[in-house]
Amino acid sequence: MTEKIATREAYGNTLVELGRENRDIVVLDADLAKSTKTIKFKKNFPERFFDLGIAEQNMIGTAAGLAAAGKIPFCSSFAVFATGRAFEQVRNSVAYSGLNVKIAASHAGVTVGEDGGSHQSVEDIALMRVLPGMTVFVPADAVETAGAVRAAVSLDGPVYIRLGRPAVPVLHGPDFRFVPGKGVVLRKGKDATVIATGIMVSAALEAAELLAKEGIEAGVLDLHTIKPLDVEAVVAAARETGALVTAEEHSIIGGLGSAVAEAVAEHCPVPVKRVGLPDRFGESGAPAELLEKFKLTPQNLVSSVKEILTRK
Repeated sequence: MTEKIATREAYGNTLVELGRENRDIVVLDADLAKSTKTIKFKKNFPERFFDLGIAEQNMIGTAAGLAAAGKIPFCSSFAVFATGRAFEQVRNSVAYSGLNVKIAASHAGVTVGEDGGSHQSVEDIALMRVLPGMTVFVPADAVETAGAVRAAVSLDGPVYIRLGRPAVPVLHGPDFRFVPGKGVVLRKGKDATVIATGIMVSAALEAAELLAKEGIEAGVLDLHTIKPLDVEAVVAAARETGALVTAEEHSIIGGLGSAVAEAVAEHCPVPVKRVGLPDRFGESGAPAELLEKFKLTPQNLVSSVKEILTRK
């Protein structure tokens, strides 16, 4: 059975490792340290941990000040609050100023579950992607998360890392190397390519296995970096297979699907099917039930690939 680890758990563990390596790293949270797993950093480095309370705007502003003073701040809260409630501060205090602030937001997407649509951020990738100079990472598993957090430290400038609540399959081995802005070809195919990010990468791999049993060879491209987008990998997939399906636990507006469609439209027009939430919010329910309702399952990806093949 494949090991499962939540990306937020991997984030907390990696922060502790980095805290030992670099004394300039500080961590800020907005009264959710147990949920975001920054509590691990707090226990190890209490003098470098700051809980700003339920005041996300103040958290981002404080992080900007720390970054201006030479520190490397990581800010954490639920994605809906870190990107929504504090958008003006992220835009003006961090991105506009080009400051070295890292925003690692957990509980993104509908797999937040019973907390409902008010807490299920399905627009955060779009919000962060549109900001000039902002790097956007959406890791698929614990290994990619560790790589994304370490990469964020090495990058000079604002970074957004999208993390989830549930445990997800570990897809990569210990030798995996995370390279910002470079997609990972997990499976070669000739009929179509599923381009996935976040939790949908494991669903894409499962869908490819199901399609193979029916004689359909679907490739799987893991885009853990939404911005800067690996246009070269996207165009290569379009040329090699002639049909693309994008998969994300996010609105199809402004996220991975939009980014891929833009790249393909400019460089290699082929049929594209975007799988994600339509123009609507999430709702309360068990995570598995919500993935089924919003057609974010391997079986739904199988249907989407079959549909796109008719348009080649």
